[in-house]
Amino acid sequence: MFQRLREDIQCVRERDPAARNAFEVFTSYPGFHALLMHRCNHWLWRRGLRWLARFLSLFARWLTGVEIHPGARIGRRFFIDHGMGVVIGETAEIGDDCTLYHGVTLGGTSWEAGKRHPTLANDVVVGAGAKILGPLQVGTGARIGSNAVVLKDVPEGATMVGIPARVAGVRHAAADSDARRREAVARKIGFDAYGTTADMPDPVARALNALLDHVHVTDQRLEEIRTAVRGLGGEVADRPVPDIEDCKLSDDAADEVGGGR
Repeated sequence: MFQRLREDIQCVRERDPAARNAFEVFTSYPGFHALLMHRCNHWLWRRGLRWLARFLSLFARWLTGVEIHPGARIGRRFFIDHGMGVVIGETAEIGDDCTLYHGVTLGGTSWEAGKRHPTLANDVVVGAGAKILGPLQVGTGARIGSNAVVLKDVPEGATMVGIPARVAGVRHAAADSDARRREAVARKIGFDAYGTTADMPDPVARALNALLDHVHVTDQRLEEIRTAVRGLGGEVADRPVPDIEDCKLSDDAADEVGGGR
């Protein structure tokens, strides 16, 4: 139990740069509170205490703005960012390492009993305001764009956009490798591209990715030049790349430069 609790807190800190520490997540994140209460309600639901589970889920909805039916199955390291307006139906199933933003609906399209809500595989990200409706399957690593309406199965690694949602692209192993390399380059130069991703058709994100690729190639060429110079007997100083954060002025210094408070 405590291991799952630590995982849930840690996944929030990893995916939200605004989360400063575990205490802040535990006390002030409604998405975390909704998940914590759902785990308790789901335990009651599975043991036949269904009225109590529904009543407590109503209280959780009032407290957090997130409605999760106690019958829904949710995996590990699940993160609801912001949370307000999220609805997760009774027969919905969510895998591990999934992320939902505010206004997301995992809903049904039928009044018939049985499976009527979506199943999300592992590592799925659903953008703000998106609707996934019906007993469909969302493949591993899929990305659902903001305000998209998904009415059919989503292939593994696909990015869905529009109403009704269509496939805007599919991630492959090479793309994942490029993404990890770009993240490494960004960390090296002290850049945080929060909110930009190659998975979404965002021209700003594509421009930033192109710049990171350019930095990576430039670093490779400089390393080749340095190796060649050393091979010819020259000396090249090994100087680490300074982090951008280290170059920022302190608040007091910035005030002095700007003319004071």
